[in-house]
Amino acid sequence: MGYRSLILATGARERFLPFPGWTLPNAMGAGGLQALAKSGLPVAGKKIVIAGSGPLLLAVAKYMKDHGADVRLIAEQAKRSALLGFGLRLAAHPGKLMQAVGLRTALLGIPYLTSCWPVEAEGTDKIESVTLRCGRKTWTERCDYLACGFGLVPNTEVAALLGCRLANGGVEVDEQQQTSIASVYSAGEATGIGGLELALVEGEIAGFAAAGAPARHLFAARAGYRKFADALEQAFALRGELKALPREETLICRCEDVTLARVRACTGWREAKLHTRCGMGPCQGRVCGTAVEFLLGWKPESVRPPVFPARIESLTRTEPRA
Repeated sequence: MGYRSLILATGARERFLPFPGWTLPNAMGAGGLQALAKSGLPVAGKKIVIAGSGPLLLAVAKYMKDHGADVRLIAEQAKRSALLGFGLRLAAHPGKLMQAVGLRTALLGIPYLTSCWPVEAEGTDKIESVTLRCGRKTWTERCDYLACGFGLVPNTEVAALLGCRLANGGVEVDEQQQTSIASVYSAGEATGIGGLELALVEGEIAGFAAAGAPARHLFAARAGYRKFADALEQAFALRGELKALPREETLICRCEDVTLARVRACTGWREAKLHTRCGMGPCQGRVCGTAVEFLLGWKPESVRPPVFPARIESLTRTEPRA
């Protein structure tokens, strides 16, 4: 497909951090459980623990409650002091403040625990309980589902394949949302996690710029939403204690059944791929890659097409001659 201008709006995905038992059936991402419920998975009457980090936990908890689930608790890894500071900064964003107040009001009666995270999921054929830690307290909570996601990660694979410069985990763009490659623009979560409003205004700016009509009148709105995004990132930054969650025998790459011990024995991401096949399964490192980056500081060194699994028929199909 040829193009004069290209706008990349590839969004983001959930970040998963390994811990013992995280691969058990019915232990899944917070957004993943919500997507399944929207597709028809029955959650009414099910005991659900929601854990991880970020505002998505509250949105998922409300959806589950509205659909009859028994939400046992919400475990947020961020400190209470960080969330209080974030709440004060919401005063500059009345719309966001009202959303937050509405969510907390809808979830009255459901414990919202800060500095809390899962340390182990237990079960035989599927998850039956999860052990949580909150400060010095550790206890086990019975559940049918564990919805666990530690924030979002920008999808930068397409941009990387095109040769666009990346920075701070996202696609680097200028004031017109143009990447380091002329005529290629990017907008939304791919440039950094910032929420719906920021994604929309970035998309507008990119659209105008691609059409040759710079939209400077939207720059102020974008700056305001980016301040909110910065506050969000600071408040929900992952704490160092989470790096101690997996044991040596815990699977890091669930596609290829690679443990932390095998990965840690390598000197870097490339060697880990060559010697253990970590990151070479169906997810192509989308799950284990971000986990390894957080745990060991290794960054993926390359991206190869196809970005998502594709049929050989699709790859070999040729257009009919005119």
